[in-house]
Amino acid sequence: MTAHHRTWRLGAAVVGIALLAAACSSSSKPSHPAAASAVAATASTPTSAAQPNKGTFTVGLLTDLTGLGASSSKTSVQGVEAGVATLAAQAGYTIKFVTADTTSAPAAALTAAQKLVEQDHVFAVIAASGLLFAASNYLTSQGIPVVGVAVDGPEWITARNMFSVFGPLDFTKVTTTQGEFFKMQGATTLGTLGYSISPSSSEAAEGAALSAQNAGLKVGYVNSKFTFGGTDVQPVALAMKAAHVDAISPSVDPNTSFALITALRQAGVDLKVALLPTGYGGDLAQAGPGALQAAQDVYFLSSWEPVEMDTPATRQFQAALRGIGVTTDPTYGEYAGYTSVALLVRGLEAAGTDPTRPALIGALSGITDFNAAGLYGSHALDMGDRSTAAVGVDNCYWITKLAGSTFQLVPGADPICGSVIPGKTVSASS
Repeated sequence: MTAHHRTWRLGAAVVGIALLAAACSSSSKPSHPAAASAVAATASTPTSAAQPNKGTFTVGLLTDLTGLGASSSKTSVQGVEAGVATLAAQAGYTIKFVTADTTSAPAAALTAAQKLVEQDHVFAVIAASGLLFAASNYLTSQGIPVVGVAVDGPEWITARNMFSVFGPLDFTKVTTTQGEFFKMQGATTLGTLGYSISPSSSEAAEGAALSAQNAGLKVGYVNSKFTFGGTDVQPVALAMKAAHVDAISPSVDPNTSFALITALRQAGVDLKVALLPTGYGGDLAQAGPGALQAAQDVYFLSSWEPVEMDTPATRQFQAALRGIGVTTDPTYGEYAGYTSVALLVRGLEAAGTDPTRPALIGALSGITDFNAAGLYGSHALDMGDRSTAAVGVDNCYWITKLAGSTFQLVPGADPICGSVIPGKTVSASS
């Protein structure tokens, strides 16, 4: 392994990618986490000294285990489990977590949240779902501390009980980050795609277009109202071809993104840049048959250091996953779950002995230097700042590119950081 690339560790995955998708979620626990109602952290890593038990907490994990949203969210269970077994144990906490499946439906997301609070009596919730917006008002009304990933809507900005591991993303703001990357790679005309049901997806599609425009690119096609999880992308591909698009920024799940890339190539479109928000690492295996071929020369965003950087933080993350039996490449969901536990632990440490829910919320609000267990490198997040950043810690992305069976770091983009563009905004209703 070098610091700049690593072979995608799925062996002869080209012919068996569907089978290996199941391997991505392999661990010493049941393969479907919903079958195990709770998992307790009782061990520390071999390199950490044993800590006195500072308390036992039951935490709910609200995520998309099934349905169309599962392709990017379901492995959050392994990420939480790894964080519990390593980060929480190192800090001296015993955390039991209970999973609740949104089934990728808004009504079910609310029902799942109600189950966690009223039946499982959780102390806090970890959220890794694009459907959380349907449950956020309920969780706020109940005073439940929520940590997780802001991939659904503006409640992460307005609800003071909610804390995102990469900040309360404000996709109504436009940054220079993506536009400068497209320009760096020689793109000239951008097309974007977003889901109508998800405010963050829809606004991200609009924002990417404005960012590209700011960098001097043309915007040939913008569709922020696509069907959630859909793969009927032929009309989109033909419209992008007609607009002479040579770069795309689909703010959607991998199954939709790869279907679009395949359709564009079949239509004869020569893409200079396809920049995807998910699909990096182990997520590629879960995107279904043909994903590896579709992902050739595709760029992938990450809100955290990719493991190709081979830093102390990425090595600890991989060791934590191996500790629960996961030996395949990390997924977005595993990053999300692991760093959510890191934030929860920081909050517990700051909340004092025998904390209450209000004490934990207050403690999380006061954290000014959260670095996601080192996975932000030299960058850090102020959890109380809900107005400065737009797309993540310091408006930064880490970007890799798939070539053959290898994810490679992109020069000048590990990370690439930008700034908010004054005067440019995306309408929240767009």
